[in-house]
Amino acid sequence: MSPTPAPQVHVRCGFCLTLNRVSMDRAGDRPKCGKCQRPILLDRPVKVEADDFQRTVLESQVPVLVDFYADWCAPCRMLAPHLDQVATQGVGRLLVVKVDSDRAPELAQRFGIRGLPTVVLFR
Repeated sequence: MSPTPAPQVHVRCGFCLTLNRVSMDRAGDRPKCGKCQRPILLDRPVKVEADDFQRTVLESQVPVLVDFYADWCAPCRMLAPHLDQVATQGVGRLLVVKVDSDRAPELAQRFGIRGLPTVVLFR
């Protein structure tokens, strides 16, 4: 019997914006972007835009905790260190992402986000 492949996620490089497939069993090893070779840091929340939400969140093979936030939102800034901690503790098992509701209002509307911050777990 062959071993079960490790779950994978698709995340955009924070430097060159290339979408990369990352094996979650290597998430703690600081995988590198296939294009620019810079580290993909999954031990902290990853920013997601409307154009990569489907691939990164909805098609993920691991649970994804999504923080719908805005830069001007004081409670969002207060929640941020806690989400950093969740991302650090969940590396390899959970993906934590942030969606700027001002930059992606269609996502906020699609998921019925009426107040910020709103945190949703997608499985």
